[in-house]
Amino acid sequence: MVAITATAPPSPYPRVGKFPFVLILLLVPMAAINLVAFILPVARLAMISFIESRSGGVLTENYTLANYIDFFTDKFSFELIANSLLLGFVVTLATLFCAYPIALFLHRVSPKWRNLLFVITVSPLLVSSVVRTYGWMVLLGDQGVVNGVLMSTGIIETPIQLVNNSLGVYIGMVEVLIPYMALSLISGFGRLDVALEEAAASLGANSWTRFRRIIVPLTMPGVALGCLLCFVLAISSFITPKLLGGGRVFLLATEIFDQAVIQLEWPSAAATSVIVLIIFGLALALYSRVVKRFD
Repeated sequence: MVAITATAPPSPYPRVGKFPFVLILLLVPMAAINLVAFILPVARLAMISFIESRSGGVLTENYTLANYIDFFTDKFSFELIANSLLLGFVVTLATLFCAYPIALFLHRVSPKWRNLLFVITVSPLLVSSVVRTYGWMVLLGDQGVVNGVLMSTGIIETPIQLVNNSLGVYIGMVEVLIPYMALSLISGFGRLDVALEEAAASLGANSWTRFRRIIVPLTMPGVALGCLLCFVLAISSFITPKLLGGGRVFLLATEIFDQAVIQLEWPSAAATSVIVLIIFGLALALYSRVVKRFD
């Protein structure tokens, strides 16, 4: 008897090892864009953070650690970090609770209405955040719609302070970031299968058990991505905290603006910016650990 051995058909795609030069050429445009648009500006920013400056924002040729020393020896700097981290955590959690039902509904809705509802969900992104923030200033002001309705119904007698404080910043930031969270959640709902929920229901699991044991674990990668995106955007946001905070809410982003534009202390602003980048890196590292755990 003659043994018949099957041979795999030749692959129509060339092996990677034969064409390293072609792959390098394909990577050159992306590498060039990252080098010009990200690596060089960040390197320049880090270099400026070590430069000594004189009064009036004049940069010298001397390098020093004084900018970082001044930052970490000033109690106000730790207040800025605490306020920014608190804003990031609170806004991220509030945005998650608001956007999760929306994303879950869009995932389960009939395909006939899904595209329309999806466009409605992301439509706020078509409007500038500055315009939306001014809209919230009108709604939350002392003579705004919210206080007007509450006073007309007799719930309150005097207007509630909803702007020029942290509460107004939190409300505005949640509304601004909900579309980003919804998009991230929808992209992570691909692993969610209705058949798994039906199987759990046939075994006697109630709605809460199915949500806790099936829906949440399968959607955790999307939750982690949305939380990372909203946390980074919340900490780096400037327009909404500046307008709704009325200059009374002090964050890292607003302090960077004041140092660079008002005080003309570019090295101090650069040092604060580097610290913000470090916070972003820590958040990204935490995101990587969370994703590996749930994959």
